[in-house]
Order: sequence, then structure tokens, then C-alpha cells
Amino acid sequence: MTESKKLIKEQLDAIKAVLSQFPDGAAMEDIQEACGLSLALRSLQRRLEKLQDLNEVYTSGNKRSTRYHLMKNEVQELPEDYRNSTIPLSDAGKRVLASVSKPMEQRRPVGFNRAFLENYRPNVDSYLSPRERQKLAELGKTTMVDMAAGTYAKEIMNRLLIDLSWNSSRLEGNTYSLLDTERLIAYGETTDSHTAAEAQMILNHKDAIEFLVRDVENIGFNRYTFLNLHGMLSNNLLANPSASGRLRKIAVRIGQSVYTPLAIPQLIEEMFELILAKAAAIENPFEQAFFILVQLPYLQPFDDVNKRVSRLAVSIPLNRHNLSPLSFVDVPDDLYIKGIKGVYELNRLDLLKGVFLWAYERSSARYSAIRQSLGEPDPFRLKYREQIRELVSEVVAKTSGQKAAATAIKEYANKIAQQDRARFVEAVDTELMNLHEGNFARFWISPTSFKNWKEVWDKRN
Repeated sequence: MTESKKLIKEQLDAIKAVLSQFPDGAAMEDIQEACGLSLALRSLQRRLEKLQDLNEVYTSGNKRSTRYHLMKNEVQELPEDYRNSTIPLSDAGKRVLASVSKPMEQRRPVGFNRAFLENYRPNVDSYLSPRERQKLAELGKTTMVDMAAGTYAKEIMNRLLIDLSWNSSRLEGNTYSLLDTERLIAYGETTDSHTAAEAQMILNHKDAIEFLVRDVENIGFNRYTFLNLHGMLSNNLLANPSASGRLRKIAVRIGQSVYTPLAIPQLIEEMFELILAKAAAIENPFEQAFFILVQLPYLQPFDDVNKRVSRLAVSIPLNRHNLSPLSFVDVPDDLYIKGIKGVYELNRLDLLKGVFLWAYERSSARYSAIRQSLGEPDPFRLKYREQIRELVSEVVAKTSGQKAAATAIKEYANKIAQQDRARFVEAVDTELMNLHEGNFARFWISPTSFKNWKEVWDKRN
């Protein structure tokens, strides 16, 4: 070994020895002071980067509050059930998993850390690396990127309603099957084997998803969106109904966690507004999505239903940019919950990030296949999508027979540009002729309205 390499090795060993004395990690200045080496900060940073490359040191925090941690053999302490996880986890993710899998009495109680949010600088700091953002962009790209915001989500609305409602509810312990969820959403059919609360949870998801997709122009990282999103998701599910759509004024505890959320209403309000402001300032849609998935549950701004709000809020930037949605298909509920606990108890994102990246890859593959099966969209129907929906919904709501519908369609067509009227009438006629029990939900038609209309329509009057 050359003298230079020997010196570097001695410096690396000295740095590791120092880090072993800081179980909660150390700032670079702490390391410089404690190691006794004549290293400038820039040289020390290079040594720390070398140790990271060797997988002997990892970091937490962001650029302004980075802490360095010595790698331990925590991965070996993983419960056997997680050693062959279906989700490929980084070593850092495995360390988080090992930490939050320990019995509660072995985990250090912590409270809300304001710096975790306050130190994040939009478009300067980033939870996702450039390579991760690039990969997500490639996975999520659709053929509708240049169309009006929300076009892609509207095109796959039927499937998205079922997938996201079911998976998000499943992550809360809901026992409805996918088929039961489909029948509940499409026909309003409940089952005796499930509780009323489970049905309410799924139907609340349906309302909330439609809310996010219908009004994309007004949906964003603002109070209107998040308070109403919570109001819909928590409808008829809270012990205190008046708390639905309002920020929390009571203290809460997190089950099976040593984390205690912020309890002062004024500070909850302040941090909530800061989350929205920082999220709105982020330029990359995937960074926006992951930021809200991390920070909103960490604050716990509502009495309950916080994780559900964050999972659906992920859709906001994806819909706006016509990217493939994230519906949490196949995500193991235990890994997701432990990833959230890693944020709560350690302010470490590695496990939740691994789940997020894997989940998006699964979701984007699913919707890519669905879109291919649908074929390329008809630009004319995209152009008049809202008018077609409105007219079909009106015909059904009025229980119009075929003759009355024909008259209504012709009258409505007078509002359409003259050169498009004939084709518009044809498009609406086609939709009505093909309307059946498996596709009427996309027109915001209730099962009862559809049933009553279909009986009249089939008489061919």
C-alpha cells in the first residue's frame, strides 16, 4: 500500500471511529472537530463520500442539515419475513426497516421535528435523486402529455376509481375484495360480510378521486383542495363529524409508534400552510408527489385520515401533467406502514422511497397496458368530452326513451360548432347505445338512475 493510500485509509478509519461515538449521526463540523485530523471541510467531505461509496456511511437530513451515520449490521437484524421482500430495498431502506421493526420499548420516543420541514428548500433540496426522477418520468410518460390537464386520468377513470379506491382502502385494513369494490362502486351493492364503515371508506375514495379529476384547473396544493379532500375521505367516519374538512385542534397518538405529533393548533396551522407553500413551489411533479406523501402524514394535520389524504394528493401533480397515476397496486401494507414509521420516528425516507418507486413502476405498467387495450383516443371525443358526458347524464337522469333522447340530442347539438354537429350527434348516439352496467359510472350516473333509464330505453319508445 502506497503512503498516500495508507494515509487515506487511516483518515477513513479515524472518521468511522468518530461516527461510532454518535449513534444519532453527526454533522460534518462535529466530525472535523472530533477526529483530530488536519482536513479542510472539502477534503473531509470527499472522505465521507468515499465511505458512502464503500457503503460504510449513510446520510440523513437535507443539504443544510446533513448528518452522517456509521453503517451498522442492522440489516442482519431484519425479521425473517422481510429478508426476501417482494420490493427491492436499498441497504439504507433495510436499515430503516430493521429500526422500526424493533419492539416499541427499544425505539426512542420522538416528537415533531420542525426542521425536517423548514429546512427543505424547493428545487434546491430534493428527496428524489435526478436519476430517480428521470426513471419515473420515463415510466409515467403518456401519449397525452400535450393535452389539457387531467385528460389521461379522465380517459382511464373507470379503472382508476376502482384500483385507487380499493388499494388505498386496503392499506387502511379494509377487507373488501377487488371484485366487491368494483360492484360497490359500479352498482352501489354492499355485502353482509363487511361493515358499513368499510363501504363508506371506499365510496368516500370514489367521491374524492372524482373531485380531483373533475376540476383539475382549481385543484392544487391549496387549502380548498386539501380541506375538501379530507372532508370527502372522512365523510361519516369520524367520531366528531365537525372535524371533517377541518384542521386538528386535539392531540393525537400514532398506534404502534413512538412518534408524538405536534399538538398546538396554531403550530399545526402554520406547518400545514408551509407544507402547501413548499409543495406548490416544487417544479418536478414526482418530487411534489413524494414530498406530500412524506410531509402530510408526518404533520398529522387532521384528526384522522391523514395518510389517505396524502395518497390521493399524490395524484394532483400526476394528473396535471397527464402522467400515469399511482394507485398503490400490489403494495404490501406492512412495508408501506413501516416506511411511514421511518419518517415519523427517524425522519428517514429510504424505506418509504423504495416503496414509492416500486409502486409507481407497477402502477404505470398497469395503466400502460390498459391504455393499449383501449386503443388510441378519438381526438374528437376528447375535444367534446365534457359536452358528451353532460348530455348522456341528462338523458339518463330524465329517464328519456329513445325518441325523447333523439330530440334532446338534436337540440343540444345546436350549441356545437356547425361543422361538428353531425359527428357530435353520432358520438352521443353511440355512447347511449353502448351504455351498460359496466361503464355508466364514468358519466356520474347513479345505479338507481341507470336502472330506471335502462328499463325505459330498452322498450325502444
